[in-house]
Amino acid sequence: MSEQAQAATPLKDVITFAKKHRIEVEDAQKILDQYGGDRKNADKAARRIAA
Repeated sequence: MSEQAQAATPLKDVITFAKKHRIEVEDAQKILDQYGGDRKNADKAARRIAA
């Protein structure tokens, strides 16, 4: 399996999330790994980083 296939969150979603909140892709990946499907709290965490 490729590295991307093993990721908890698909790379496309990570990039979209990073662009939405204007944060780095690495930061977006960490947030999405931490919060998983809890998009409300993931959005809050991203807003804290972006500020």
